Amino acid sequence: MIARFLLFAAAVPFLYAQPQGELDVLPVQGNVYMIAGAGGNITVQIGDMGVLVVDTGLAPMSDKVIAAIRKLSNKPLQYIVNTHFHADHTGGNEAVRKAGVTITGANVTGNLTDARAGAQIIAHENVLDRMSAPTGKQSPTPPDAWPTETYVTGQKEIFFNEEPVLAMYQPAAHTDGDSIVFFRHSDVISTGDIFVTTSFPFLDVEHGGSVQGELDALNRIIELAVPKHEEEGGTYIVPGHGRICDEFDVVEYRDMVTIVRDRVEAAIKKGQTLEQVKAAHLTRDYDARYDTKTGIGSSDTFVEGVYKSLTAKKK
Repeated sequence: MIARFLLFAAAVPFLYAQPQGELDVLPVQGNVYMIAGAGGNITVQIGDMGVLVVDTGLAPMSDKVIAAIRKLSNKPLQYIVNTHFHADHTGGNEAVRKAGVTITGANVTGNLTDARAGAQIIAHENVLDRMSAPTGKQSPTPPDAWPTETYVTGQKEIFFNEEPVLAMYQPAAHTDGDSIVFFRHSDVISTGDIFVTTSFPFLDVEHGGSVQGELDALNRIIELAVPKHEEEGGTYIVPGHGRICDEFDVVEYRDMVTIVRDRVEAAIKKGQTLEQVKAAHLTRDYDARYDTKTGIGSSDTFVEGVYKSLTAKKK
């Protein structure tokens, strides 16, 4: 399992965070917690009915992730929701799924009358397409890691632990299969890599991402979030990587993406090449906060993603 996911990770760029030491488990609000340190952030909802997790981290961290979940709740782990297909968010799917169950029946006292091994994995259909493979080709991930239930447009609704949980499709954002997950009673939004606090956005243009879709998704998060009046708080945001946030942090990030998009678009209209645009350092005023210098969270990679997604429209 781990070997195949490491090959998948090597083949697909993602906002990789090398796991170090123990995991951090932080309360967000309501029934929701965040597990950090396993790759991408993991969101956990607990309650009397069981456990639901959003994303599963990197494959090598699965044992620690399962142990952290068990410290929060000994109830059945019934649902996994994947925000997108990158391996730092889906690498633990197989192991975490096997640690759970799919409950198909219970009696009036709440005791299980029918359950199948393995939790359900829910994601947009494009996540399944990316993690599996056409007939005759080897898939990049094992079948037990694939989503077991997919949706195509709009949103997938789950009522679990006396709370509406909405997985909402965000087209052509970070990838072509992004979902944000809204815990409506707890008032928490899990964003996947649409929003991070540790780097510039990675627009995975090769796998359907785009700067306009990224902005649309950030605006969707802002529409859903409600800030606490003149204070930190209100709706809390669990980013794909980084610290727990509120609406103001997403607004700042959205504004940064908008400004850089506009600068790159103006450069394109002047006929500048990608290399000329990179050399102009159009993200200079944001670099101290977001630039990872190298890799997919860097200024150069972000500008390249913006440039390619804007010029693709003109073909």
